[in-house]
Amino acid sequence: MSSVATWPSQAETWLDERGKGAWIAAMVLGFIFFWPVGLALLAYMIWSKRMFKGSCATRRSHRHSVAHMGFKSTGNAAFDSYKAETLRRLEDEQEAFEAFLQRLREAKDKSEFDDFMEDRAKTARKPKADADEDENEGEPVTA
Repeated sequence: MSSVATWPSQAETWLDERGKGAWIAAMVLGFIFFWPVGLALLAYMIWSKRMFKGSCATRRSHRHSVAHMGFKSTGNAAFDSYKAETLRRLEDEQEAFEAFLQRLREAKDKSEFDDFMEDRAKTARKPKADADEDENEGEPVTA
């Protein structure tokens, strides 16, 4: 049973190793032999963004390769240390920026929620005030 469950991931890995051309060939063959298979492959390629970006194998290991390729020695110790420091600084800036964007989203969400609650409170008070006015219309005003 486990070999049945893993064959799709093995097929995906096999196609990723061969690149975008293999995915396109598999999709075309799927359309030729049994069109729902070709349609399913096309949908998967679009959903997983395989149609629009670089090589599948490159994208799969992009995060790991950036770290390893960034620290590959060029033979120049001064440049290597500069490159390592610059990459570390850029990663820190990226993390700080992503944290900033998260705080910005949270602030926007809070502001929208506060506006919603304020509007809701206004509409809840308005009918009550209107009902109080309606009750007092028939009574004479005494001072």
